[in-house]
Amino acid sequence: MRVFINPGHHPGLDPGAVNRDYGVTEADIVRDVGVLVAEYLTAAGCEVKAVQSNNLCGEDAAYTNVCLTANSWPSDIFVSLHCNAATPAARGTEVLVYSRWTQADTLASCILHQIVDSMGTLSRGVKARPNLVVLNSTHMPAVLVEMGFISNADDCRMLVEQQDELARAIARGITDYIQERGE
Repeated sequence: MRVFINPGHHPGLDPGAVNRDYGVTEADIVRDVGVLVAEYLTAAGCEVKAVQSNNLCGEDAAYTNVCLTANSWPSDIFVSLHCNAATPAARGTEVLVYSRWTQADTLASCILHQIVDSMGTLSRGVKARPNLVVLNSTHMPAVLVEMGFISNADDCRMLVEQQDELARAIARGITDYIQERGE
């Protein structure tokens, strides 16, 4: 199974969401979690490619095109990692897909279940977001994992202090999906 990991945003260019109280950026958190997810998936026998780039679909030719790379590799599944942000009260984990009742929806449910069960985060569910380029421009089951809210103190502590546990949960969700498909 070929798994493409896309830590969102781009350190130094696009920090994504920022928590100034903790001095952390989404781009740095997802980069670090992405490295760990890739290590766990490789140990589980998956072929893994990870790309964190400011070029999702041809916007910035100076950087690797994320969707084109995933499609041409070709990946069997695509997982984009992010941190959500809103008001300080907003918390929890959600996984976004192009549309519900698809293989991506099954993958999203497996990942969400593992994160919520392992990390104790609030489940915000699986949600359809067909307007997201990483979901509508990839040719394989694709999900965008909003691991937690960087703007919420408790979620942010989890995102910073429990990266290994979070990465293991995401990797287990992916391998659950692979086993469910019998691959």
